Amino acid sequence: MGNEMGREERVSFAHGFRDVVRYVGVVLLVGAGMATAFTLWTPASVLPRSAARQIARAMATRVGRSATSMPPTATPVAREHIGIVAGHSENDSGAVCPDGLTEVEVNQNVAEQVRLRLEEAGFAVDLLSEFDDRLEDYSARALVSIHSDSCDYINDEATGFKVAGSLETQIPVESDRLSSCLIDRYSRATGLKFHAGSITYDMQYYHAYREIAPRTPAAIIEVGFMNLDRDILVNNVGVVADGVADGVLCYVRNESLGME
Repeated sequence: MGNEMGREERVSFAHGFRDVVRYVGVVLLVGAGMATAFTLWTPASVLPRSAARQIARAMATRVGRSATSMPPTATPVAREHIGIVAGHSENDSGAVCPDGLTEVEVNQNVAEQVRLRLEEAGFAVDLLSEFDDRLEDYSARALVSIHSDSCDYINDEATGFKVAGSLETQIPVESDRLSSCLIDRYSRATGLKFHAGSITYDMQYYHAYREIAPRTPAAIIEVGFMNLDRDILVNNVGVVADGVADGVLCYVRNESLGME
């Protein structure tokens, strides 16, 4: 009797063990199948296409930002300012020739060309009128006022250019350096001679010298006589502008002069 009971128990245990194994196997198979299915499915197969695209775009943006840091925005370098006054502009005609050519026309044409050359060299240029409100306490790397001389025939010596800085400046060394650069470079570019003997009181005590900031180097240049130097002033404005711009650049770049 005992042996029969033991055999039945062993048979029952074996059947139960097989059931457990079969159950576990089914669970494993179902799990593997579900895992495979989830692996193969894509968001686009579950979600509407528009929603899938939005999710993909958001994920790509988030990954891109975290993977690569954005480069810092470069701080723009402030350009140095240079002031150019077109003599007599917005005020009066200046000297007038018999055929109607006016000094202000010549001055404006030269000043505009100088502005372009200095801007090409990387400077911020303020093109100013004769009594511009901006001249009050004006601060810049340099200021140059452009004028022309009389259209009247005086004598055969009335040809050439003049340059004068302020006699009351607080920075005489800088003012002299600017004037020297203008004289040197303008004579080289144009071939005109420096007409030092006819520099006037009005040039040395030019009104803008008293208006601008005391630490702004300044000079006035009369680019030629509108009588004997008319051809270069009217027909070769580019050469005249080169001379003035080269003089300004000589100063701001601290270039050497011919006599150095």
